[in-house]
This record gives sequence, C-alpha cells and structure tokens, in this order.
Amino acid sequence: MTEILAPALELRNVSKTFGMTDALKDISLTLLPGEIHAIVGENGAGKSTLIKIMTGVHQPSAGEIIVGAKPVVLRDTRDAQLHGLAAVYQEPMVFPDLSVAENIFISQREGGLLVDWKRMREAARALIARLGISLDVDRTAAGLTLAEQQTVEIARALSLDVKVLIMDEPTASLSAHEADRLLQTARTLKAQGVSVVYISHRLEEVFEIADRVTVLRDGRHISTQPIGEVTRDGLIGAMVGRSADEFFSRAVSAATDRSVLEVSGLSVDNVFSDISFVVHAGEVLCLSGLVGARRTDVGLALFGVAPVSAGEIRIDGKPVRITNPQAAMKLGIAYVSEDRRKLGLAMTMPIVANASLATLGRYLNSFGLISRREEREMAESYRTRLNIRTPNVDIAVGTLSGGNQQKVMLAKWLNLAPRILILDEPTRGIDVGAKAEVHSIVHELAKAGVAVIVISSDLPEVLALADRILVMREGRQMGIFPGEGASQAAVMQLATGETARETRHA
Repeated sequence: MTEILAPALELRNVSKTFGMTDALKDISLTLLPGEIHAIVGENGAGKSTLIKIMTGVHQPSAGEIIVGAKPVVLRDTRDAQLHGLAAVYQEPMVFPDLSVAENIFISQREGGLLVDWKRMREAARALIARLGISLDVDRTAAGLTLAEQQTVEIARALSLDVKVLIMDEPTASLSAHEADRLLQTARTLKAQGVSVVYISHRLEEVFEIADRVTVLRDGRHISTQPIGEVTRDGLIGAMVGRSADEFFSRAVSAATDRSVLEVSGLSVDNVFSDISFVVHAGEVLCLSGLVGARRTDVGLALFGVAPVSAGEIRIDGKPVRITNPQAAMKLGIAYVSEDRRKLGLAMTMPIVANASLATLGRYLNSFGLISRREEREMAESYRTRLNIRTPNVDIAVGTLSGGNQQKVMLAKWLNLAPRILILDEPTRGIDVGAKAEVHSIVHELAKAGVAVIVISSDLPEVLALADRILVMREGRQMGIFPGEGASQAAVMQLATGETARETRHA
C-alpha cells in the first residue's frame, strides 16, 4: 500500500490586510514534499506578501498555516526556521568579512567563546558537497560571485534542516551559466526531498523546472496546475487577465531612410573593437549576445562614460566627440541603465525629483531655485502618459514595483526629448504586463522618429522589437541582419560563434 505523505506546507484561506488594502485574499496553497512549485504573477499580485507570511515576517490577518499536518503560528523568521521554512532572495545576504563556513553557520551561534573550527569546516564541506558544487569553505565571502553567495545561503538553510526552501527571483542577476547551475541545485534539493517554492518572472525557467505552477493576480489565487497542463500563452493570460495575443506582437516598422547615428570602427581598448552600424530615425536596433559580449560597454561609450580609443561617431552626418555624459545629452543622446537601483534612480527620493534629475536646470528660476509647480506638472504628465501606477508623484521611488520604477526611469530620460535613446535591458526584473507596456513605449518613440538602441539578453524581446539585430560576441561584432523573420536559433548561432554574417552599415 502506497504511503500518503502529508503536505510539506499548506496555506488555508490566508488573507493579509494592510489598512484598507487587501494584499492577499483567501489564498489556499498546498506544497507537496519534494516538489518544485512555481508561483507567478505580475508585480503587485501578492507574491512578496505571500513569501513574508511563509517566512514569519508577516502574520496573516486570517487563515491557517499548516506545516507537517499541524497548524503553526510563525511569529518571526526564527520561528519559520525552526519549522523548516527558509528563503533565498535575488540579493543574497552574506557577511563579506567572514568565511564561507562561518556564513553557513552564522544563524546557529548561540553564544560562548569556543568554536570547534575543524568540525564547522567539515560540516560546511558536507553541505556544499550535498549541493553538488565545489566551493572552498575557508574562502572569504567578499570575493564570491552572486551565484556562489546564493549557494552559501542555500547551504545555510540546509544547515537548519530546511524542509521548504523559497527561491525568490534567484536568477534575476545571474548569467545564463550561473542560472543553469542554480536550477540544477534546485533539482538536487528536490531529489533529496526538499520542497522548493520557485518565484520568477522568467517563464522559460518555470517551464523548465517546475512540477506545478500557481498563478496569483491582484492578491487572489487564480489557478494551480501541473506544468504539463499549461502553455506559455495560457499562463500569461491567467497572470494579466487578458489574452496573450495582446502582448509582444511585432509592430509595423517606423524606420525611415534618414540616418541619425553612424558608428564606424568604434573601439575601447581591451573591451571591444571595430563596431560599425547605422541607426535611422524611427528605427529600433537591438544589440544581442551572451553575457560577456560587451554590448553594455558599447552603450556606455556612446554615452561618453567609457573613453573611445578608435573609430568615429557621426550624428546627422557630422563627426562628433563624446567625452562625457553631459556632451552626449547635449547631442540628444539618453542612456537608460540596466541597473535602475544603483545607476538609474535615487530610491529614497520621490517620483517628481527623479523625473527631473536629468533636466533639473530647466526648472530653475532666476534666483536658482526650483519651480516646484513646473516640476510637478511635468512629473504628473509622465505619470499619466506612461501609466505609472501610483496615487501621486510624491511617493518614494523605492516603494514602487519594478515595472513602475522602470517607467519613472524612462520618464527621467524622455523629459530630455532625446533623438537617440539607448535602453539597456529595459525589462529586466519586471513582470509580463509591465514588459508589454515598455515595449509599447518603445514602439511609440520609434513612431515619433526617435532612433532607439535596445541592449537585451531576452531573445523573444529582441525578436519582438528589432527592425535590425546586431549580434556581438566577446567584444566583436558578428553580424547585422533584419529583425523581421529572424529566429532565436539564428541569433544564437552568431552569439556563440558558430557562424558569422557580413556586417552591413545600412
């Protein structure tokens, strides 16, 4: 007779209210032992609140949490750990001056002056080996990659006898190789009986790794299905409440024959060399390639951040020298960074202040003071135009969802009225609905005659946006070809160096 195992974790009719806002409403979820259960939904769907309830950060306003067939009350994260529940986040939390072994067992230091260092190192090695990964446990954490830091966090959870491990956007900041290794780690844990809750905006990962998938929308449970019974379009439709046909369709090209930007033989010493292309008014040129292709470095050189060592840049047919971002901005070039938290936005400042950062001088009166009325009118106009979901522009940017933060960063640079717009990973870390909105903004800018350069690692995005695709590999240009009719296989062949196409300027 087959033994029926109790669920590793159950949520029964769980709700969470903050003031008058229902963050979660009547959520029921069952996590089976040794399964990988994906949870997907747009930003604001309730995923973060659900994680915090599972890990004891928040207590539910109503409903029950069942662990091992017994109702439990998780008063804090320590309570959750004692019940075998732990989480690994997109940004790992390690102590940089401590060793790998010390970081793994930091949660178990109960006081006392004596530490059995030999025993701790041996235990740490055993935990790392259990994950099938090679990592020196005596190594200082400061030198670890993001993927290695996440490995340390997972090993720390295993040291606490974790039964349920929650992975929240764990691959968002990883290279393709590192992401593949992390997915394999999740499979290893599953094989060892650990239940994994996997939360990601990357639907291709969900289909690759999940046994079942749950969709949340507006704080409510929409569906839970075996992964084999859902399609990508069906999943997107459930997440956004509309047919997937409304998203990611190719727009009619707005490209003209008028050259705006010409780049010839552009090089930066020891970074990239001999990059040549033309971008026309109304055209979307996508720079594609694998991690390490140096696409971002090309964007930084065009914006005057990286010093050019060779080559020529022409705008409207005239040679220009771009020695710094201020020079680039005067020429009508705007650069939207891939890292909105560190390089794009001031997270503690309100939306209105962020929107005017690149053009602050425009709002200074004769006394050198900011005209708050004009600044606010501008920010409010972009709030409406870009559909930034917030009740007002005085809210700190750091409190917004990733998609809305991205729109604020777009507002900051669109207010410059650029003729050439460089977008570096414009939809990284945002949900499918916000991604579609960003794509729509790109199409509208192209229709208005802006020359757009999109740097993206997302091949479906490249194929949806590009009038032409420039593929790079290890700092070299492998070829340029039309976006219409292109395939992922064609891009990947160039990106991996399997084939090469003659590069053409026009």
